[in-house]
Amino acid sequence: MDFRIMGVDSPLFSTLQQMMDLADDTGKSSFNAPTRTYMRDAKAMAATPADVKEYPSSYVFIIDMPGLKSGDIKVQVEDDNVLVISGERKREEEKEGAKYVRMERRVGKFMRKFVLPENANADAISAVCLDGVLTVTVEKLPPPEPKKPKKIEVKIA
Repeated sequence: MDFRIMGVDSPLFSTLQQMMDLADDTGKSSFNAPTRTYMRDAKAMAATPADVKEYPSSYVFIIDMPGLKSGDIKVQVEDDNVLVISGERKREEEKEGAKYVRMERRVGKFMRKFVLPENANADAISAVCLDGVLTVTVEKLPPPEPKKPKKIEVKIA
């Protein structure tokens, strides 16, 4: 895939494109070269901006997802503390006689991973997509009870 055709001219994508071209030219990847999966994930993560807010009782992750249906978006928790938001935006089917003059809206896979803090309750996560904005709320665990001093009875012998 050539990122330049898609109109992505950032230095990150330029470097990724060079690495992918090098892997294609050699026909084999070197030991230290990133895999295509890693490259795809890095591209998907770089193109998916998110806002994260902390409230007294929760963390809120906000991501713009215009035109997507709930079936196109996946929210899950991996390894007990990694929130993964992913999905795919598909290209509209072209109607007969119509052609693109300019294509700027992003299509393809998207993904973001967030390591949740220790006080995040991975069992209390909700996700709502309203007007093209996905809001994922992760409730916080209550603060731990302060440990009470343990009394030890002194015996006189």
